[in-house]
Amino acid sequence: MPLDTISTYAQTLLRQDGRRWNELRRITASISTQPSSDGSSLLTMGNTMVLCTVTGPREGNRRGQRDNTNATVETEINVASFAQMDRRRRVRNDKRIQELQSTVSSAFQSHLFTHLYPRSTISISLHVLSLDGALLVACLNAASLALVDAGIPMPSILAAISSGSVTPTDDSSTRPEPILDLNNVEEQELPFLSIATVSGHPGSEDKVSVLTMESRCQIGGANSKLESMMATGVDGCKQVRRKMEDVIRKHGAKVLQGRK
Repeated sequence: MPLDTISTYAQTLLRQDGRRWNELRRITASISTQPSSDGSSLLTMGNTMVLCTVTGPREGNRRGQRDNTNATVETEINVASFAQMDRRRRVRNDKRIQELQSTVSSAFQSHLFTHLYPRSTISISLHVLSLDGALLVACLNAASLALVDAGIPMPSILAAISSGSVTPTDDSSTRPEPILDLNNVEEQELPFLSIATVSGHPGSEDKVSVLTMESRCQIGGANSKLESMMATGVDGCKQVRRKMEDVIRKHGAKVLQGRK
């Protein structure tokens, strides 16, 4: 069955799941889901579900570790065989998984206050239970919540979202329109990027922490897609951050209520 996101959007200005261009999928999250770990979270974005556990910081110099002044962030991602329709099993040396692990580790290596834990290791374990697009985005958001639950200090919550671009008509002169939070079908058909931002100082703009793009996209010219996709993504990250902050506040209120 052919994909028809472009033709459907041109007629109704609605996507196949009924969302407008700037609407997020339903996001739900909870933290402290695994009491045996130092920090944990369960995040769903649409039909994508990720469970994250954080261990550490654990003292002890890892073999081959050169930096003795900062903690080292390690990431492991496991995609369940039943997470997708094709039930394809991803092994640990899968190139795509290795790239995702490296991206998540690099993002939090520079974001966390790792200098407070020299010669230590922070381990992030991500389990993908259901996958319908936005894999990197969901992993970053779930890890951010789990790190907050573990009490590891950071300047702000790192929030991520995906952003794409669709041209409503076949006319090459038509200006492409950005769309927010792509599902798996849209990712297969449209150019998209994944972006994560952190809050700046009061009165300053958010800072882009992660930006990855795995499809070709027009950059220059009057119909440039990249700028609109990035602007839409930055605004989307603000929406996601507000939802994540609400989850943390509700959990904190619940903990305080339990202590009383």
